[in-house]
Amino acid sequence: MTDLERILTLWRELEAASVDYVLATVVEVQGSSYRKPGALMLLAPDGRRAGTVSGGCLEAQVAQRAWWLTAEGPTMQRYSTAEDDGDLPFGSGCGGVIFILLERRTTANPLLAELDQAFRQRTPLAIATVLEGPHLARRAFAQGPVPTEVRTELHDLASLALARRASMDHIVAVDGANVRAWANFRPARPGLCIFGAGDDAQPLLHLARELGWFVAVADGRSNLVTRERFPAADEVHLLPATDSPGYAASPPFANLRPHDAAVVMTHSFQQDAYILATLLALETPIAYIGVLGPQRRTRELLAEAARRQHPASPSFIESQIDRWLTQLHAPTGLDLGADSPTTIALSVISEIQQSLAGASALPLREVRARSAALTTPG
Repeated sequence: MTDLERILTLWRELEAASVDYVLATVVEVQGSSYRKPGALMLLAPDGRRAGTVSGGCLEAQVAQRAWWLTAEGPTMQRYSTAEDDGDLPFGSGCGGVIFILLERRTTANPLLAELDQAFRQRTPLAIATVLEGPHLARRAFAQGPVPTEVRTELHDLASLALARRASMDHIVAVDGANVRAWANFRPARPGLCIFGAGDDAQPLLHLARELGWFVAVADGRSNLVTRERFPAADEVHLLPATDSPGYAASPPFANLRPHDAAVVMTHSFQQDAYILATLLALETPIAYIGVLGPQRRTRELLAEAARRQHPASPSFIESQIDRWLTQLHAPTGLDLGADSPTTIALSVISEIQQSLAGASALPLREVRARSAALTTPG
């Protein structure tokens, strides 16, 4: 379970009891920090907390002072983990300065409600927040087009962040005063469809759920694809027969979204061929399609799919296979020396995360070294 899931679970409980709470939000970081802007921590009056704002060095300090600091309303607080900052640092942190917005239920509840809706609906969300002045913590949200009748500069900032898919700072006018605001873009919750209900699908499911992803499991074998075998899955689907006219329109194919991933691993040649052909023919392509097993087998699967389209054209089949292979991760996964179902699952999940995030998958020391070389004069 992710930080956000824990926060939303605690929030629902506190709201049901109509009790106050404090929400801490990281809104700015100077230097190094374990958590980045957008990180949240929810504090209950009985001492419980969910989420983190650092690697463990700030949470107790924030919780200790949060209630009296917010007695008169939202407040912005500066926390340092730098040893040469002048003040004693709050533990052996990363050496950065973190600015945290603290607020009570009155202003935090609308934010948490929007986060809950975006999480459940798996939609992106942009949140524009005023960071200074008498309107500190005033917000505007964008999950789609903002109605004209409610548009303000704060709404425009949220819409811009949503359109650019990036967080940003800006000066906006609020009640005639220019104030600093921050728009936090939060991407849609990723989805993973595991096509295959064998034992090797279970560690893949568990790792994806630990990351907070929405996970569906689908297979054509009714004895395997059961809720009892995959209780942690968000959805479990029995695929129709491969010659069914409604195959491509059935779930989970009909439920896939552009930011989703799929891994084909039924270990059944006929099933895998139909599944691959259907995924590659989606009107809106998904972000990642992985195929378990050697590329030789994937080429055979793609050849079978191509033969169904043009059975009398060998040249078409070969060119189609090469074209399709550029759209696939086959074999799926990163080279992690995986040799067990769990390490193979880790390899696959790692590549999906790298692909969705557009990251390099290089060791961080190499990334940091390259960055330092680019910024060193001469």
